[in-house]
Order: sequence, then structure tokens, then C-alpha cells
Amino acid sequence: MRFKLVLALLVLITRKASSQELYVFTEPASNMPAKSIGIRITNEGMSNPNFVSRTIPEVMVGFNKNLMAHGQMFFSDMDGSYRLEGGSIYAKYRFLSVDDVKSHFRGAAFARVSTSKRPTYTQDINLEGDNSGVQAGLIFTQLIHKLALSGSFSYTQAFQDANKQHQFMDKPDGMLGYSLSSGYLLLPFVYKDYNQPNFNLYFEVLGKTNPANGRSYLDFAPAIQLVLNSRTRVDLGYRFEIAGNIDNRYTRNMYLARVEFNLFNVL
Repeated sequence: MRFKLVLALLVLITRKASSQELYVFTEPASNMPAKSIGIRITNEGMSNPNFVSRTIPEVMVGFNKNLMAHGQMFFSDMDGSYRLEGGSIYAKYRFLSVDDVKSHFRGAAFARVSTSKRPTYTQDINLEGDNSGVQAGLIFTQLIHKLALSGSFSYTQAFQDANKQHQFMDKPDGMLGYSLSSGYLLLPFVYKDYNQPNFNLYFEVLGKTNPANGRSYLDFAPAIQLVLNSRTRVDLGYRFEIAGNIDNRYTRNMYLARVEFNLFNVL
């Protein structure tokens, strides 16, 4: 009986700790639970200069405590009528775990490969709908009670396709990416059970630099999040540029809305 009580308490603490790590615009170093499946629907919108939007259905699989993968498809009206643009596969491996009471530190490596039918006309590379290419990077996440801090660094290489390149426009090649994310658990004040709604507040800093010429940008991205019954998640965020000199960026001044459903212990 005492063992079961301690085990339940540890699970409760882990669920509580991971809630504020569910960043809206980036991924944490922590993984989803093992043998679980998640389903996401994300909608993004921006003025470019007319309003356009993208819908991203996504399936996530937690194979074990260290390895998970995502599969995505991209649909948008950025080039006329709504159409399928392409897809992406993302994998993350957690290689470092340091645990303490109400705190932990995680390290993970990730990689992504994407394909897209969209034309290219900017140095920026967005592998979630706009470009074909590959990406690899590292993430480190620190949780301290109700606050979660995370940083990432990555390199993205675009696939070259002369048939998709707009003449006399910028061409994507390689980009260094970096982010600093914070998440804070606002509610509940006192954690009692899994069924309590969680309300999280996020602030993320997102940036990229073209190593070939030094052109770069930096975005601020505040967001709010509601987690229900530890299974359903609703995100709402907005990213906006505070500095930069990369023209025709796809993700400048963009809102993001997402709903996610998780099924635990189904594999």
C-alpha cells in the first residue's frame, strides 16, 4: 500500500512538472509518455500581404521513455486554393536525464526531414510547410517547480530545386536556428489530481542566422495553453519580429492555434 502511494505521488509530480514544458512554438527535451500516441491539429495564419493560412495534421508516437517521432502533413492556400503542400518526419532522442524533487534537467537530440511543393523566394527555411530539407539539433530543458526553461540550437539545410526557385529572388541554402523558451504553470495553485485543468503561460524567443552572409531575424512569441484531464491540450500563440533583415519571411507576424489529444499506454 505504501509503495503504491509513493508511486502515485511520483507520477503526479512528473505530470505536474511536464505540463509547463509543453512549449507552443518549440519542442522540449522531455518526451511524451512511452507507448503513447498523440494527435494534433495546428492552424497558422499570417498576412503575406493578404491573409493566408496553413493547417497541419500531426501524429506523434512515444516508442519508449527516450525515443519519440512525429509525422506531419501540410495544407495551405498560400499559392492559390487550399492544397496539400508536403509532409515531414521528426524524431527526438533523449540522451540525458537528471531528476530531483520537483525539478529535472533533460538533454535531447532531434532531426527532421521535410518535403514541400511550394516555390522558394526567401533565405529563410521553414521545414513545416514551406521548404524541402533536413534539420538536426540539440535541446536542453531545466524544470524548477512551476518554471520550465529550455534552449535549442540547430542547423537546417534546404534541398535545392531550380524548378521551384523564383527568378531574381533570394534562394534558401543553410540556416542556424536557436531558441530560448520559458513556461510557467499558473493554475492550479495546489495540485490534487490528474483531472484538474492546467493553465500555462509561455514566452519564447526564436531566431535564425544565415551563416553565409550574416543575415538574421529574432522573434518574440508569447502563448497561453490549457491542459484538460492530462490528455487534451489547447494552444494559442502569436510570434512577431523584433529585429531582422531577411526579406519575404513566411513566419513573420503569425498566429498559431492548436488542439492536441493524447492516448496513453496504447502500444
